[in-house]
Amino acid sequence: MCSPQESGMKALSARMLTRNRSLGPGAGPRGCGEDPAPPRRGEAAAEARKSHSPVKRRRKAQRLCVAYEGSDSEKGEKAEPLKVPVWEPQDWQQQLVNIRAMRSKKDAPVDHLGTEHCYDSSAPPKVRRYQVLLSLMLSSQTKDQVTAGAMQRLRAQGLTVDSILQTDDATLGKLIYPVGFWRSKVKYIKQTSTILQQRYGGDIPASVAELVALPGVGPKMAHLAMAVAWGTVSGIAVDTHVHRIANRLRWTKKATKSPEETRAALEEWLPRELWHEINGLLVGFGQQTCLPVRPRCQACLNRALCPAAQGL
Repeated sequence: MCSPQESGMKALSARMLTRNRSLGPGAGPRGCGEDPAPPRRGEAAAEARKSHSPVKRRRKAQRLCVAYEGSDSEKGEKAEPLKVPVWEPQDWQQQLVNIRAMRSKKDAPVDHLGTEHCYDSSAPPKVRRYQVLLSLMLSSQTKDQVTAGAMQRLRAQGLTVDSILQTDDATLGKLIYPVGFWRSKVKYIKQTSTILQQRYGGDIPASVAELVALPGVGPKMAHLAMAVAWGTVSGIAVDTHVHRIANRLRWTKKATKSPEETRAALEEWLPRELWHEINGLLVGFGQQTCLPVRPRCQACLNRALCPAAQGL
C-alpha cells in the first residue's frame, strides 16, 4: 500500500504524460533544457533542399525619370533667337571702301543736281515735300541735268500744288520738256496733285504704301521721298545705276532682272545703316566710272575684285 506522498507523485506524472501526447511530437515545454523531437526522414530531406537552393528575390521595378527642359516662362528667362547664317557677297566690304574712295570728291552730277538739290529750301515744309516728290517723278528715265533744268523752270512759275493745278497741260508740257516721257508725266503730275489736294491737304503721304499708290510714283521714288522729304529710311532706293552695279559686283545672291528685285536682294544682307548711303554712292559711281556701256574698269579700284571686270 502506497503512502499518500507516493500516490501524489504518480498522479502528477500521469497528467504530464497525457499533456505531452496531446501536443504531438516535439511539443514539449521549451526553456526546460529538452531538445525538440527530431524531424521525420521526408521532412529532413525537404529542409535540406530548401537550405541549398538559391533564394529568389523579387526585383523592384525601376522608375524611369525623364527630365524636360523648362519653357522660357518657367525659367523666367528669354531664350535668344536662333541665328540663321546670312549670305553676303565676297569682298563686298573692300569693294565698298574702294567705291567710297573713288567718290570722295563728290563731283558726280547726282551730287549737285540730284533730288536733294532741286527743291526750294526756303519754302514752307509742305511745299518743300511736294517739290521733292515732283522732282522724283520727273527724274524717271531722265538725266539729272535735264531734271534739274525742268525743276528750275517750274519753280520760276511758283511750284505748289495749287499753281500746278491752275496750269494747263500744254504749258506744263513745255515747262518740263525734254524730260523722258514728258506727255505721260504731265498727266501723272496733274492726277497726283489733285489727290494730294483732296486727300492730304496739299502735303504728300508719309508712307511708302501711300506714295506708290499715287499715279506715276514707283518704289524707288517712294523710298527716296521718305528719305529726303520725311527723313525716314524705309528701304534702298534702286534705280538703273544701282541695279546694274549690284549685278556686276555680284551683290545679289543670283542675277536679278529688275530694280525692285535688286532692292529686295540687297535688303536681305546689306546692313540697314548703309541703306541711306548706298543710292547716292552707287549712282555717282555709275555716272562716272561703272558706265552702262564701256565701263572704265582700268581706272576702277575694284578691277581685281569685280567679277564682271574679269570677263572684259
